[in-house]
Amino acid sequence: MLRTIAIANYRSLRDLVLPLTGLDIVTGANGTGKSSLYRALRLLAECARGDVIASLAREGGMPSVTWAGPEKPSREMRSGGQPIQGTRRSQPVNVRMGFAGDDFGYLIDLGLPRPAGSAFFDLDPEIKREAIWSGPVLRPGTWLADRRNELVRVRSGGGDWEHLAQGLRTFESMLSEVADPARAPELLTVREQVRGWRFYDHFRTDAGAPARQPQLGTRTLVLADDGADLAAALQTIREIGAVEALDESVDRAFPGSRLEIAQVGGRLDLSFRQHGLLRPLAGAELSDGTLRFLLWAAALLTPRPPALMVLNEPETSLHPHLVPALAELVVTAHETTQIVVVTHSHALIDHIGAAAARVELVKETGDTRIEGQDRFDRPSWNWGSR
Repeated sequence: MLRTIAIANYRSLRDLVLPLTGLDIVTGANGTGKSSLYRALRLLAECARGDVIASLAREGGMPSVTWAGPEKPSREMRSGGQPIQGTRRSQPVNVRMGFAGDDFGYLIDLGLPRPAGSAFFDLDPEIKREAIWSGPVLRPGTWLADRRNELVRVRSGGGDWEHLAQGLRTFESMLSEVADPARAPELLTVREQVRGWRFYDHFRTDAGAPARQPQLGTRTLVLADDGADLAAALQTIREIGAVEALDESVDRAFPGSRLEIAQVGGRLDLSFRQHGLLRPLAGAELSDGTLRFLLWAAALLTPRPPALMVLNEPETSLHPHLVPALAELVVTAHETTQIVVVTHSHALIDHIGAAAARVELVKETGDTRIEGQDRFDRPSWNWGSR
C-alpha cells in the first residue's frame, strides 16, 4: 500500500507531502489544488508508461507547470507584512514527484532543457534524476536504483553500486526504458505496480458518448478510461465478478430496477429495466445520471482490482439520492483496492464516513497546504540531491 505522495513545485503544489491510509478523501474549496494533485498522480503513473514528458509538454512545458511564486516565501510574506516578491534561488528550477509505500518508493526530478537542445522541442522538460528505494523513506541504506541524467546504476548484492545502463535519453524514464530482472528486479516491480494504477474522471454521458453506443464485446476485466466498453465490463462482472454487489447497488440507486446486457446484431448494449416501464431502456435512452452511475459501478466492481484507484469528483452530474449508493460502491471497492477520492461533495464524504481519512486542501499565499498539518504531522520525506 502507498503511504505517502510527495509533490514539489508543480503548479500550486510548492511542497506537498500527503499521507495515505488506504481510503483517502481529498477535498477543499475551488482553486485549492485538488485538480493539480490529481494531475500530478497521473503524471507519476505516466512515468512507467513513458508518457510523462509528452504530458508535461501538452500542459505548456516547464514554464507553465512550475510553481510561480517565490522559492521560499518568508514568514512576513505569508502573514501579509511584506509584499510577495522573488527571493534568491538556491535550487534549480524543477518539478519533483514521488511516492513511498510498504515495499518501495520512487521519485522523479524534472528540470529545464539544456540550452543546446532542439529548438523544436523546447517545451520538453528533461529528466534529471530518478531513484528507487526500499521502505517509506529514502536513506543511504535503503537506496536501490539511481538515475542521474543519462546514467542508471543499481545496488549490487554486496551493497556496492554498479552501472546498469548509460546513454539514457533525457526524455526517457528508467521505469519505462530499463529492464534487467536479474540485476534490478525492483525496477520491474515498481514499473508494473505503477502501470496498474487506474484513474477515472468525468465520464462522458452526452448523446455521442462511447458508453451509449453498442460495442463489440469481449471479456473486459478493466473498464476503459472513456467507458466505451461499459456493456462488456458489466457483463464480465455478471459472469465472473461481484454480481450480487452489482445488483444490490443498482437496486439501491434505482429501486425496483434491473440491469441486463443485450446482444444487438453481434454487439453488446445496455438493457435497463425500470419499474413501471413495459420495455427496457437501451444505453442511448438512459439519463445522464443513470449512465454515469453504471459507469462508476463497472469501474469500482472490477474483477481485477488494481493496487491504486484514483477517482476525480465521482459525484459530478449525479442526483443527491444516488450519492449514498455511490459511497457504498467506494467502500466495497476499498476491500480489495487502495482508493483516493478527490471530491467537492460533503454528502459523499459523510456517507463514506469513518471508513476514510479526510484531507482538506487550503491555499495560503498561492501555496497549497493540508489543513491542520504542521511540520510534526508531516510524513518523513527526503528528495535527496541532483
